Amino acid sequence: MLKELLKDYTLILASGSPRRKQFFEEMDLDFEIRLKPIDEKYPLNLKGAEISDYLCRLKASTFEGTLKTQEILITSDTVVWHNQTSLAKASNASDAFKMISQLSGDWHEVITSVCFTTTKKQIVKNNSTEVKFKNLTPEEIQYYIDNFSPFDKAGAYGIQEWLGLIGIEEIRGSYTNVVGLPTKLVYDMLQNMVVN
Repeated sequence: MLKELLKDYTLILASGSPRRKQFFEEMDLDFEIRLKPIDEKYPLNLKGAEISDYLCRLKASTFEGTLKTQEILITSDTVVWHNQTSLAKASNASDAFKMISQLSGDWHEVITSVCFTTTKKQIVKNNSTEVKFKNLTPEEIQYYIDNFSPFDKAGAYGIQEWLGLIGIEEIRGSYTNVVGLPTKLVYDMLQNMVVN
């Protein structure tokens, strides 16, 4: 089991996301959370997975020179990609309404990149899931914004929340990836890093 393989390592999750923390707990991994502030800006010429790859590397760079030999740092970033545009976190209610309205009745791509960093190497992997919303009414969108917390999520929605439960028609790919962490990818990568 991976937990046994990792017994001589310290796994560090550099994320304040309660959803990523929960996934690590549910995968039965021993880990600690370490957070460092960072300005999540990226070059505007980047597209799709290039954005999330860049940002998870950027988050890892704040730990440069501080990692110890047996530590594995995990940083992650999620991007909602629709019509050649990245939908980041909404800054206010009208911003959230606009984003969700754009996604209504259409497919979009949710891309999560994960960066694995040790003192010896750094590996970045990403996972993409296609998600289709039904045609959402303005009342449904407003209800979600008023009663839930869309402001800390890419694309201004959480698939595990009310809007995801009533609004998602179809999903192609990993569900956990849309929530914010492709758990199978993380599990497989950690196993690979420790064994090889």
